Amino acid sequence: MNDQRRLYHDLAWAWPIISPPQDYVEDTEHFCRIIQERSRLEARTLLNLGCGGGHNDCTLKKHFDVTGVDTSEAMLKLAKQLNPQVAYLAGDMRTMRLNKTFDAVTIFDSVNYMLTVEDLRAAFMTAFVHLKPGGVFFTMVEATPERFEQNWTQCSTHSGGDIEITFIENAYDPDPTDTTYEVTFVYLIRRGGRLEVETDRHVCGIFTLEMWRSLLEEAGFEVKQMEFTYNVGGARTYPMFVCMKPA
Repeated sequence: MNDQRRLYHDLAWAWPIISPPQDYVEDTEHFCRIIQERSRLEARTLLNLGCGGGHNDCTLKKHFDVTGVDTSEAMLKLAKQLNPQVAYLAGDMRTMRLNKTFDAVTIFDSVNYMLTVEDLRAAFMTAFVHLKPGGVFFTMVEATPERFEQNWTQCSTHSGGDIEITFIENAYDPDPTDTTYEVTFVYLIRRGGRLEVETDRHVCGIFTLEMWRSLLEEAGFEVKQMEFTYNVGGARTYPMFVCMKPA
């Protein structure tokens, strides 16, 4: 599979249009409450691994002193413009070590790009070593083999200035026996009525909930599984893990 991820490179400019920051406020406020309720600390500092364009950080920064990390320079540029108060760093959630710890660590949907068991294990270990004892690690599960819907497709239209984008997303698993699936994006971009068509393919990881739990426990976390209903583009329920680092 050809993993292009153009959304994180030459098409990054489209991200604030097709997924505007205001769409994240309600859900991220909910996540903040969960972190604060579950933490054994007075949670003040937070490390957001795979922060992307900083849309969750818009709300996180109201409650925490946030540090954001991502591999995409194009996304980090957007995030810095959106959240100048946040410290942003280029880094890979599997290998990065900052030699400091935080009251909370989050990995939102960027965890979807962990393609192997080794990748997922490494991301969880990064979260663990950067978390203070008594702190909370929050992450969510976008796809599992048990819940995967072959050829799931969503379409939405968004506008920003004189640009209108109809965004089509399709999920397909060509080999249900491995730990990856593909997501194809189609962008119908109209500038002043003139149409441009761009395509983009992302390879994502898919693991059983049992594997998620096993790897989190292996990293050293106390694991609690919860559920979250995402209401943008139609209600869908996702598992999430709220994990404690033992004091």
